[in-house]
Amino acid sequence: MSKTYYLAQSNEVELFKAAAEMDLPVLIKGPTGCGKTRFIEAMGEELGRDVYTVVCHDDLSAADLVGRHLIDENGTYWQDGPLTKAVRNGGICYLDEIIEARKDTTVVLHSLADYRRVLPIDRTGEVIQAHPDFMLVVSYNPGYQNVLKGMKPSTKQRFISLTFNYPKAEIEKEVLLKESDVDDATAQKLVDIAGEIRQLTDTDIQEAVSTRLLIYAGKLISKGFDPYQACMHSIVESLSDEEDVLEVLEKLISLHFEKNSNV
Repeated sequence: MSKTYYLAQSNEVELFKAAAEMDLPVLIKGPTGCGKTRFIEAMGEELGRDVYTVVCHDDLSAADLVGRHLIDENGTYWQDGPLTKAVRNGGICYLDEIIEARKDTTVVLHSLADYRRVLPIDRTGEVIQAHPDFMLVVSYNPGYQNVLKGMKPSTKQRFISLTFNYPKAEIEKEVLLKESDVDDATAQKLVDIAGEIRQLTDTDIQEAVSTRLLIYAGKLISKGFDPYQACMHSIVESLSDEEDVLEVLEKLISLHFEKNSNV
């Protein structure tokens, strides 16, 4: 199995390793597609710890994290959830987009995110002391945060925090070269396109183009797909449904990749 590729942007690797060594929980903030999940996977490999990833949503319950009683032909039995598995056996429990989860769900994290490092399981009466290799990591996109979906200060202040953003141009180009196998000139054009889109201020784009979308475009191009069309399908149409916005983005793409009338 190949090692997860991650190119550091700042001191995030050193900080994460220090947090793991000192049993500190970590909060990662950053926009969609900037490398948060890739970073956690790479750190899990670096530290030799399994990663239990949970993508949070409105219907996520405490039982989805902790576990629940199930029934089979032999009767009732308890099944650990991903959080409990990580606490019991060691590993990184990564809760992606934590602010999407219900408030009553995140409360179960409090006793794990402070000096106690314990997980009480009300339904069984068990109190699990976290394994020495257990680490709690949560993330969210500040761009989606609002009054109704925000992280309580009482929860946020239990974590040390890392802020991610889209990579600097030279780093993003290196990532593209590695991940999509495009040539140097094409990688530079894709990075330039991303930079120009991210500087747009008078459009209704809710989220700037991610490094992930650039990689998708690069992969299509490296497989022989028309560059203009690759950008249209991987970048433009993924960013907006509004005709005026699409028109602006299409013109921007055409400045870098010529539209082929035969495609």
